[in-house]
Amino acid sequence: MMQKTKKIVTFGEVMMRLSPPGHAKFSQVTSLDIDYGGGEANVAIALAYMGMKACHVTRLPDNLIGRSATQYLRHHWIDTDYILYGDSRMGLYFLEKGAVHRSSEVVYEREDSAFSKIHPEMIKWEEVLQGADWFHWTGITPAVSIGAAKSCLKAIQVANDLGIMVSGDIHSRKSLWKYGLSKQEIIPELVAGSNIVIASTYDMYDIFNIGQPDADFATSAKALQKKFPLVQKIIDKDREVISASHNRIKGKMWNGKEFLTTPFYDVTHIVDRVGTGDAYAAGLIFGLANQKDDKEALNFAAATCALKHTVEGDANMVSQEDVEVLVRGSGLGEIKR
Repeated sequence: MMQKTKKIVTFGEVMMRLSPPGHAKFSQVTSLDIDYGGGEANVAIALAYMGMKACHVTRLPDNLIGRSATQYLRHHWIDTDYILYGDSRMGLYFLEKGAVHRSSEVVYEREDSAFSKIHPEMIKWEEVLQGADWFHWTGITPAVSIGAAKSCLKAIQVANDLGIMVSGDIHSRKSLWKYGLSKQEIIPELVAGSNIVIASTYDMYDIFNIGQPDADFATSAKALQKKFPLVQKIIDKDREVISASHNRIKGKMWNGKEFLTTPFYDVTHIVDRVGTGDAYAAGLIFGLANQKDDKEALNFAAATCALKHTVEGDANMVSQEDVEVLVRGSGLGEIKR
């Protein structure tokens, strides 16, 4: 009997990315490369390339820039049927890619974007989530505006009612919380409805006052699971930064019974680090949604993350086979003929 193709729904802002070609600095160039990206959309695209059905929900400006972003998502096999349009401003971010000892730098311009003006009444979540197997959110979305936070909460509540798995990558950015409420006030209610949580010990300390920033991961994860009974697994990754061009990555998980880790992946020549956390989340979701055991899913996630460092742009565009080759350690770097 053929296995049903799993479907994921993601929700979050899509921004236009503007960056100098290659590893040039802004002061050196007279033109910029255009790309599109956003944490949750990056997850959806990565999963579409690995064979899952993926639908992304967002709000874009009602102009040619918004339509161009929609076309970008469609080009990468994303269902765009539930994208909303309104207002005229696209969220932007400017990226200067680092190399060797020079760090990458990002500048955001996302105030008053079309997405920031979204409200839960705009989205028919019961319709959007019908037939879905998984819903994914990140801590970036509720930081954008109160409307985005309420919309995300509504999606989680509907997913809970429908028995859909919910994952949340709660990493956030302090600089985004400008509408009067803090992540400590908003994110706990979202985590309460989530089954899979991606969080560092610092996140658990900072948002939930659990442990200390450098506490033992399993100990903090156990406390988080006790606080939020729906949470089944807490996941994070370790990153050793040798230089902007050379990192080492490994995954780790507390699954309610045992602490799991993966070997380090040595990424010696980074092409593009942006979106690597989203690729990690996508690999994890793919593994768990397709009945891999926890150890296999974690290894799959770490390999997916490692491969994203070799792909330009925000989103990972590698196949399930590409990831499994890396997990097995066979055929690495060979020309496929």
